[in-house]
Amino acid sequence: MTAVTLRDVTLRDGLQLTGKVLPTERKVEVVRELLRLGVPSVEIGSLARPDLVPSMANTVELVERLEPAELERCWVWVATPRHVERAAAAGARNFQYCLSVSDKHNRANIGRSTDASLAAMPSAVEHALGVGGRIQLCLATSFTCPFDGEVPEEHVLAIAGDARTEGADDIVVCDTLGQAVPTQVTSLVTKVAERTPPRRIVYHGHDTWGLGVANSLAAAAAGASEVDGALGGLGGCPFAPGASGNAATEDLLFALRPEWLTPDRFAALVRLTDGLLAELGEPNRSRAVQGAHSSATAFPWALASQGQP
Repeated sequence: MTAVTLRDVTLRDGLQLTGKVLPTERKVEVVRELLRLGVPSVEIGSLARPDLVPSMANTVELVERLEPAELERCWVWVATPRHVERAAAAGARNFQYCLSVSDKHNRANIGRSTDASLAAMPSAVEHALGVGGRIQLCLATSFTCPFDGEVPEEHVLAIAGDARTEGADDIVVCDTLGQAVPTQVTSLVTKVAERTPPRRIVYHGHDTWGLGVANSLAAAAAGASEVDGALGGLGGCPFAPGASGNAATEDLLFALRPEWLTPDRFAALVRLTDGLLAELGEPNRSRAVQGAHSSATAFPWALASQGQP
């Protein structure tokens, strides 16, 4: 389980529901602090229309401010070939091409049918590979849809096996609404691993129903090699009624215990979360952060054990 890596998605999925635009300079600070602490990769924004998702308005500027070495560990959410072109021109090299398994959600989220998004993917792949980049196939609403309810596994597998998705190095299986349970996650991730083209599997979970960490661990046990989280459990999809915060980065890291994570680094991560969520006026949903602020002086992961408040 410790081989499973974490991608922090605070600056994209985390910020989508805040309605606030975090200044570019502050976003640069957050990216650099996450990378400095050892977080393997960071999703830093999206090319979504700024009139629809204002918090993503300065994504291109953020990409332009980061160094090439930093951008090697950063991902940008895209939904069209034009998005890839724009992000690539700014310096991005890792692209998460997202579409929804549910057609109704794809129309609400991206403004086109699922099949239209699939039809455009070869062009997006061509643009990404043309700049020496990588591209992921990201499947939103892989379990349930806010408009149609349960999404059949076969629909996910059909898209994952569609020839138009060739060229994607990874597949991101998303519990967009946080309504899945571990047995469902185990079943779908196992089938994706066994019945679709060989790709690295990423699991993106939400904690709406309190199973963000449990589902992420189930995904890892079933074959996912990376899981997504956001600081303090921030975020959700603005076009999916009922989708609240992501699985918390701190909770996932506390459970996974990657080799790079020490109590000191965890404390620094908690301080980063505390400051950022205070700036945004958002609640902290991370149980691990709550634990870190306890008075458990004999437990090295608690800030009190380090003489910190």
